[in-house]
Amino acid sequence: MKKKFLLLLLVVFVAIQFIHPERNESAKPQTADISTIYKVPVDVSNILNKACNDCHSNNTIYPWYANVQPVAWWLNNHIQEGKGEINFNEFASYAPAKQYHKLEEFKKQIDEDEMPLSSYTLIHTNAKLTDSEKKILTNWSEDIRNQMKAKYPADSLVMKRGPRPPEE
Repeated sequence: MKKKFLLLLLVVFVAIQFIHPERNESAKPQTADISTIYKVPVDVSNILNKACNDCHSNNTIYPWYANVQPVAWWLNNHIQEGKGEINFNEFASYAPAKQYHKLEEFKKQIDEDEMPLSSYTLIHTNAKLTDSEKKILTNWSEDIRNQMKAKYPADSLVMKRGPRPPEE
């Protein structure tokens, strides 16, 4: 009985190796990239490339183990969640209020050491942010938010909430 179960497990493991999620790799020009509307200094770009863009852009650099299931599914889930939170390659397509809010969240995540994820930095040790790198990123995001405050009316930078249910 135990041998049959192990054999079945092996067959399932081999079978799932042929089912891969779509890769997060885009050859198209990134026309809505954050850099098309805001200055991204070289030091910020370097930090984003090493610690953020695998999950927060349209181009992930995949490690070898991303070819093994179920790891590829797990990675794909993280990438999709990350892009759902903020995608630097789609940032210019966001409404100003969403841009403003996402930069606020970005700063908060860095300040609270929630990003990059510890599961990511466990393997990608170079993605761990130093205090000076954190400061560079948070200053950059604050600078953009200040530029937005100067450019847009204050009420256009507030996220609109959906309709509230009627009170009884």
